[in-house]
This record gives sequence, structure tokens and C-alpha cells, in this order.
Amino acid sequence: MIGRSILILNGEYKTKKITVYEKPTCTTCRSLSKILNENGIDFEKVNYYIKPFSKSKLQSLLKKMKMKPAEILRTKEKIYKQLDLKNKIYSDEDLIDLMIKYPDLVQRPIVETGERAVLARPPEKVKVLI
Repeated sequence: MIGRSILILNGEYKTKKITVYEKPTCTTCRSLSKILNENGIDFEKVNYYIKPFSKSKLQSLLKKMKMKPAEILRTKEKIYKQLDLKNKIYSDEDLIDLMIKYPDLVQRPIVETGERAVLARPPEKVKVLI
């Protein structure tokens, strides 16, 4: 199912695709789903552990969120500590490669619609898109 939300612009109905990149067991992701469902908003869920980010997709999402890779790192994850990311200097490119290889490093959920995206932490941040 492809998620779509209806917008009314200048009296015209338009639909926009909403995609949520998530981990289904994540409490914040479940809270976001609840907010979207309560507001009657259709959306597509993508479990990025099953369908991993491509490099171009992650770069695109970062650009849409106006964020750097370091800003969406999950710093409390075991892999973050194992890779000693706090004490080593990595380029943005290297961090993106690591996030693709180790999806636990990516903050979630990320919500994308059109040319905009937001890291929905807390989940209420999604309201800037809907």
C-alpha cells in the first residue's frame, strides 16, 4: 500500500505520498503511526532493516531534512560505541556508508513527503508535514 494524504490547494484536491522509514518495534515509530492514523492520514511504512536505505536515498533524506549525517546518529547504540564514533573523525560520506551498513545507527522515524522530510523525534514533529 502506498500512503497518500489529500491536500486542498486553491480549491483543488491533490494527493501527496507520505513514507515513514521506521523500525516496527520502536516505541517512537509506533507513536508516530498512531498520530498519523488518528488524523486519518494514509502512509507507507518502510522497515529499513528489511529494505535498507540506498546511499542515494539516505543522502536525499538528509538533504530534505537539512541535516548532516552526524545529527541523525543514534549515539546510545552498541555499534556506535564499538566503532568509537564519538572519538573518531569521519567524513559525511563515511558516516552515510556506516549508517547503510549498520541501520541501528540511524535515528528514527523519518517521514518523507515530496521534497520535504523530518526526523519525527518527538513524533509530534510530523505535524510540520501534515
